[in-house]
Amino acid sequence: MTNVWIFTGPGAEVGFLAGGATGTGLNALLDDPSPASVTQGVFRFLADGKFLSLLTVLFGVGLAIQFDSAARNGRAWPGRYRRRAIFLFAEGLLHFVLIFAWDVLMGYAVTALLVAHLLTRSERFRRGVMWTAAALHVTVISLLTLATLTAPNTDTGGPDQETVALYADGSYAQQVLFRLDNMAVLRIEPVLSFGLLVFLFLLGVRLYRAGAFGPDATGRALRTRMARWGLGLGLPLNAAVSLGGADWFLLGRYVAAPVVAIGYIGLIGALLDRVRHPGPLTNGLTALGRCALSGYVLQNLLCVLVSYGIGLGLASRFADSGPWWVMGLWATVSVLLMTGATLWLRHFRQGPLETVQKRLLH
Repeated sequence: MTNVWIFTGPGAEVGFLAGGATGTGLNALLDDPSPASVTQGVFRFLADGKFLSLLTVLFGVGLAIQFDSAARNGRAWPGRYRRRAIFLFAEGLLHFVLIFAWDVLMGYAVTALLVAHLLTRSERFRRGVMWTAAALHVTVISLLTLATLTAPNTDTGGPDQETVALYADGSYAQQVLFRLDNMAVLRIEPVLSFGLLVFLFLLGVRLYRAGAFGPDATGRALRTRMARWGLGLGLPLNAAVSLGGADWFLLGRYVAAPVVAIGYIGLIGALLDRVRHPGPLTNGLTALGRCALSGYVLQNLLCVLVSYGIGLGLASRFADSGPWWVMGLWATVSVLLMTGATLWLRHFRQGPLETVQKRLLH
């Protein structure tokens, strides 16, 4: 729901930096309250930053599960996990170079190496690191937002035509070289949000150990509280920031959105608590979850082939046709991934990239 707008916007990956993020703000609805504008604004508002934070929390949960498994089986920690994190970094680097500039795997790998060591420390020490990281992150984002608000208006109206042409008509090799030449800029998000990553990883550990994902009464109570507080506080805060416009984008994506993400986790859990008989949707999501790495890379590859000039080039062909085809692309890719994961797991135990990772690590 978030990345599809990057692929389909003018200038694609670079266009996001040059003004492509402004479409996520609800303030655009005040100028254009048409059905297309309202639908796009709400769609992007519900997605931007929330699922990035939700995924980060779940990485922390996964780390806690692996730590507990190592403890039960008497294995040293971090031990072999270091190799897994380094391999994840290598996968992310290849993903960045060959497919998509806004890769998350590299940042997660670095954060995982740090948090893996923190799991060997006391709960009190981890709690101190967790809230210190949060405080530093909020301070940095607030200062950057203040600087943006007080800086002269230098809006260029979007990406330059050379960048737009690169993704509309350029070759695959040119796009790869462009990512390599601009790696410092295109890799700024995990650097900028490193404090948030550490906080959310450790929050995932705490939620898992508190029983927030358990099927018992404790888990249900925690999920209800997460939904109430996360959505009740996060959605109004996010809406207020979003109505402020593009200058408030950093505060919305990296401070307000994580609060909503906690609410999403609680809400999804509360809904699943009421599912008595899993159907195609829950089965498809479960299958895709078991193939998460493969699904993540494949969704980006599919969007590249559909949107860029090296494939079907629909981003330039449908540039003035409104947001409906973009949301249709999101829905189509989602159905393909869930269906493909379901069919794949009927014959294999893991997703294709998960299998490659396991075999190479062994």
